[in-house]
Amino acid sequence: MSIPPFKLNGRIWLEIDEEKVLGHGRVELLERIHESGSIRQAALQMKMSYKQAWDLVNHINNGFKQPLVISKRGGKGGGIALLTPFGQEVIGEFKELQQKFFRFLDKNGKK
Repeated sequence: MSIPPFKLNGRIWLEIDEEKVLGHGRVELLERIHESGSIRQAALQMKMSYKQAWDLVNHINNGFKQPLVISKRGGKGGGIALLTPFGQEVIGEFKELQQKFFRFLDKNGKK
């Protein structure tokens, strides 16, 4: 029996206590928050509800020992959301791990 040609594929998820905390989409959300300074703007850019984005940010923050995003409620001009230095570090580590994973797939995944 011969195995037909195949290609490996996959995605990286960081899990803490068996709970998915960070993956590609959530990293994109964090990056958009960093660029815009706003959870609402990031949600709009990603075509998701503000509540869904807020829930994801809370889930991410609760998964780590310190927050990746801090937010301040706004008045007339609205609130602000900032990626913490720790959040920037986590994103950098995630992207580095993701690149290693892609290199592994490219090297080993074509049969």
